[in-house]
Amino acid sequence: MKKWLLLINFLVISPAFAESLVPTTLALNWKAEPEFGGFYTAALQGIYKKHGLDVKILEGGSGTPTVQMLANGKVEFAIVSADEIILSQDRNPKNKVKGLFAVYQTSPYIVMTHAERNLKTLRDVFMSEGVLSMQSGLPYYQFLVQKFGKPQVKVVPYAGGVSNFLNDKSLSQQGFITTEPLSAEKAGAKVKTFLIADEGFNPYLVVIGATEDTLKKKPEVVKKFVAASREGWAAYLKDPQATNEYMAKLNKAFDLATFNKAAEVQKPLIETKGPLGAMSSNRWETLVQQLKDLKLIKVSPKTEDLYQNF
Repeated sequence: MKKWLLLINFLVISPAFAESLVPTTLALNWKAEPEFGGFYTAALQGIYKKHGLDVKILEGGSGTPTVQMLANGKVEFAIVSADEIILSQDRNPKNKVKGLFAVYQTSPYIVMTHAERNLKTLRDVFMSEGVLSMQSGLPYYQFLVQKFGKPQVKVVPYAGGVSNFLNDKSLSQQGFITTEPLSAEKAGAKVKTFLIADEGFNPYLVVIGATEDTLKKKPEVVKKFVAASREGWAAYLKDPQATNEYMAKLNKAFDLATFNKAAEVQKPLIETKGPLGAMSSNRWETLVQQLKDLKLIKVSPKTEDLYQNF
């Protein structure tokens, strides 16, 4: 335990150097899992400190209001999604939240089914008999209904976990590609997954967010935080083992083998030909139009107000 306490303090440093570090906080919207691996790596390997920052990482949980935490000045940095940024600007145009770095270039949202059902497409899931456990208020659910039409499958609220899935061969459910499918497979189920992004709804996910106020008042802190986070993600993608060992001690819901498998599964969704975390105006414009078509926003924000690459 003492070993890990030393690690989370990031480095054994001199008092003089410690006093020169700028303290800041990153609020996560879920517990320690591979989707946040690069941030923990930046902390554990002293990368944040190398950039002059003393970063505190706050674990989240179900319903952690990270956008509100940013808007209310509770934290300087937090993990949000691209659609949350657009929705928040539509509802609260003052002190806007902007995206700075997107971990997932391909959204990891999935629907998983039992492989034995031989469903070929996500449309098949929606237009076949059975049960679909999904939150009907989610933008991606509304997008799929708009695309496929009224579902023939019986839609029930998402209860979390995979126990219902394991006990009912007719049930399909929403999930995160690094979580629910791996848990179900570990329990012995044969799983088939469908990426929602393949249907055309592909918001950036695990996005570092900050307010315009923070960007104006602390531009150097923002620049250093993004640079250090990018460096941490590059290191984690290259070798996630040590960070996974640490996160597995924080989050007992998964064993180390599952952490390692999840890190492997997510790599293709993170790595692109361009710089890690970079975003494009076209992607943001597409998402804005999709949310407007769904009548989830009233006004189309300018893309330059939504994100900034570093």
